[in-house]
Amino acid sequence: MSFDREQVLRDAADLLSRRATASMDEIAKAAGVSRATLHRHFPGRDALVRALGVLGIEQTEECLDAARIEEGDPVEAVRRLIAEAVPVSGFLAFLYGENQLYDFAEINDGWARIDARVAALFRRGQEAGALRYDLTPAWLVEALYALIAASAWSVQDGRMARLDSARMVTDLLLGGMLRAPRSGS
Repeated sequence: MSFDREQVLRDAADLLSRRATASMDEIAKAAGVSRATLHRHFPGRDALVRALGVLGIEQTEECLDAARIEEGDPVEAVRRLIAEAVPVSGFLAFLYGENQLYDFAEINDGWARIDARVAALFRRGQEAGALRYDLTPAWLVEALYALIAASAWSVQDGRMARLDSARMVTDLLLGGMLRAPRSGS
């Protein structure tokens, strides 16, 4: 039987996003591999968490690239970003909530790159007059991450249909940050 590293990491992230203290045995069971196999590829929890962080940075940067967030109308770019991110929202929910990841320089550097790109998108939307300027880009970045994570948890818990999650995240995020048109102007 072949070992699908990325699938094992996704399964581990899904479990850990809701049960941060899950044991390596529980993670192996959730991933459908033996404990020995899990330990052969990830000799301990730190190694597993580091691998999750590295893969998460790669996947998030792929989402940003696929969404082409530096191109076109900023509101449409936000919509594209959410559409690309929601399919990996379970994984992103784990990364968003895992404080241990911040002990690794390469993961911190990756998140700094991602945060800068997403903040630049929100800043561009503000400069275009499409997004509220009274909310900082840094706050909008955190709100985006929080909503994507919440959508993953809601899908996992059966409180939201997976197919509705991108629309619901988009509607709430944009509904809260779009500037209201002035009447009479």
